Amino acid sequence: MSDSLYFGKRFRTLNIMDEGVREILHIEIDTSLPGARVVEALERLKTWRELPDAIRSDNGPEFISRVLADWREENGVELRHIEPGEPNQKLT
Repeated sequence: MSDSLYFGKRFRTLNIMDEGVREILHIEIDTSLPGARVVEALERLKTWRELPDAIRSDNGPEFISRVLADWREENGVELRHIEPGEPNQKLT
């Protein structure tokens, strides 16, 4: 997600949610969230929570990065992309 502050500076948020129980597990906020930051957040989460079988995301650059693809392969996590413009799309 992204938004801007009252003076116009843009920021992004990475929201990690367990959709099964609708629990927010982590929110990462910064002006830039490259794939390496996504991996760092997932690694922190992995220390106290079992990794999911799959991650649902859009096609943002952080989710199609090589560093995240390598991490997913190492950890056996599938990436399921939603269709553009469909943030509430459910995947099976």
